[in-house]
Amino acid sequence: MHRVLAIIPAYNEEESLRTTVEELKAVAPDIDFIVVNDGSADDTAGICHRNGYPIIDLPVNGGLTVGFQTGMKYAHRKGYDAAVQFDADGQHMPQCLHNMIDEMDRTDVDIVIGSRFVDEKKDFSARMIGSRLISGIIRLTTGRKISDPTSGLRLFNRIMIKQFASDSMLNPEPESIAYLIRKGARVSEVQVAMREREAGESYLSLSKSVAYMVRACTSILFLQWFRS
Repeated sequence: MHRVLAIIPAYNEEESLRTTVEELKAVAPDIDFIVVNDGSADDTAGICHRNGYPIIDLPVNGGLTVGFQTGMKYAHRKGYDAAVQFDADGQHMPQCLHNMIDEMDRTDVDIVIGSRFVDEKKDFSARMIGSRLISGIIRLTTGRKISDPTSGLRLFNRIMIKQFASDSMLNPEPESIAYLIRKGARVSEVQVAMREREAGESYLSLSKSVAYMVRACTSILFLQWFRS
């Protein structure tokens, strides 16, 4: 694998973006990156322009799906061999990326998920109970065990880049992983460590977290069976 792109969707991440990007550049200088500024109201765009970071400026906030799809369209047009979803908030650690790339090279899979739970067990917090539920539903509907379905650290090969660039129904969420598995995508997981976000607040409040779990489970169990 020769050319890998880190897609960094960013919405109001002025407090953590520069640290995230500089760490990525220092630890994995061979991996290109693009910041997708998702209509931020803060200085996210200014930080990119002042520091010379490659950036796509979206005029309004479209959400994570729009930001990620924009990055995948860019990766497809530029001919990248793989693209990795990489958070702007400092949770994802670039030290894990080469292990994920090596796994894709070694096993020739389509998707590599950076998982917190290959070698470690989940706790019994409300969030992890939701993760267990989604894992169980994915296994029920696909026959494939995914230990960390809500991980946002995912590496996609050239075939998957083209899929995401051309199919607006796909999103960077567990339901799309389940859908792609049913369509024949090969998925692997490697153990990674993740940090708490360095600054700002997660868009997932308690109510939004519950709604997220309900939507993901409903989509995997019912809605995606009606997709062509």
